[in-house]
Amino acid sequence: MSDVIRVPFEAAQSEFTEKRSRFISHIWKVESEEEALAHIKAMKSRYYDARHNCWCYIVGQNTVRYSDDGEPQGTAGQPMLKVFERENVTNVCCVVTRYFGGILLGAGGLTRAYSRGAKDALSAAGAAVLGEWVTAEIPCAYPLFEQVKLELAGQGGVVDAVDYGASVTITASVPAENVAALQNRMTELSAGAITVSELDREYRPGPRQDI
Repeated sequence: MSDVIRVPFEAAQSEFTEKRSRFISHIWKVESEEEALAHIKAMKSRYYDARHNCWCYIVGQNTVRYSDDGEPQGTAGQPMLKVFERENVTNVCCVVTRYFGGILLGAGGLTRAYSRGAKDALSAAGAAVLGEWVTAEIPCAYPLFEQVKLELAGQGGVVDAVDYGASVTITASVPAENVAALQNRMTELSAGAITVSELDREYRPGPRQDI
């Protein structure tokens, strides 16, 4: 299993129909158990007429909760939870609402449906890897601007802002472990004229990734 820890990039929803049962999924990035419970309460209120509002959430590395909300034990909340555990996703809350369509799906069918609901929601939200990021300032001459951007992207960096003055100043986010390599590339590219200046360092999600 990968050591990479991910969080949902953004809130999202998805929907599908299986044997006339309608499954509506919602997902959020959460920072606390209270926040997760608030989302669950809101969905139960919004879809008050649904047969089931099944849910799960993971906060940090140790707080894990789930509910089958009336579905046969082990066919809803836990399969949803396993989707996030397999992908090493934390700080996540997911609610899958089911409007019963009159046809029984059986335990296997329910497990597959709720797993799909969680997976579809995660795919819609995207994910971001948690890690230490450096906010850096990179001044460069205009002729080197495009090449600097390419080198930055090659080190997993993201351009946050660009100031166009007498020269170009890029403000970028760079994975902390790649800052030294980026500086080496800038030195080679500019014959020592470009210095990557660290402005800030923090542990946070990176850019959106498909999952």
